[in-house]
Amino acid sequence: MDNKDLVQKAGKELFIDRDPSAIDRWWAADYRQHSAMAGDGPGALRELVANVPGDFRFEPVRILADGDLVAVHSTYHGFGPVPLVAFDIFRIADGKLAEHWDALQPVVEETASGRSQVDGPTAVTAPEQTEANRALVLGFVEAVLRDGQAERIGEFISSERYLQHNPSVPDGLDGLGAALKAWAEQGITVQYTTVHRSVAEGEFVLTQSEGLLGGNPTAFYDLFRVDGGKIVEHWDVVAEIPESVPHGNGLF
Repeated sequence: MDNKDLVQKAGKELFIDRDPSAIDRWWAADYRQHSAMAGDGPGALRELVANVPGDFRFEPVRILADGDLVAVHSTYHGFGPVPLVAFDIFRIADGKLAEHWDALQPVVEETASGRSQVDGPTAVTAPEQTEANRALVLGFVEAVLRDGQAERIGEFISSERYLQHNPSVPDGLDGLGAALKAWAEQGITVQYTTVHRSVAEGEFVLTQSEGLLGGNPTAFYDLFRVDGGKIVEHWDVVAEIPESVPHGNGLF
């Protein structure tokens, strides 16, 4: 069983089949948690599952495997009054889930681009391009989003086709520029400070970053699709970092 299959099987058995013995089969005894929604270790996971609403379900859309990391892009239903878009990252060790990070935000019915927060291509078709695409995306995130070199954006993003799934940003480079200008006029600044990790497979690259949105500590999960050496599509989850979490591991 590969790491993708492991994550999907573990998630189905625990959260869909509601089988708590799945924790013994698929989670490490020293399971390390970074989510703001659960404490550390298998015991806290058991407690979380015991309190999940009866109508809870999740819909995986994309899954990427990169070494010992697996990233899942999905929609959660039943955690609250509206569905939630989520990115989950798992670290696999010795055939078990050993560590977990995540970020969630509400589904928005009407987006600036008319696209949903999860639709678009899902299949990995160019595995041989993984490292080149990772380098391109990290170059963009670090140079433009972290270091503020906006004049370099054309080095990384296609000027011909840039499809956007962020609820507030229209398609295209012009749409991105207009959104950034509108935020600036409202006094909303976006500042990435640290890129913590990336998960890349083929044309898809997910980056997990920390920064400030309007001055508030924020987690940024950005998924990019690369085609022809340029970024052509973007999905994200942006979540405010809470003042406290139920463990001592931090969100990153």
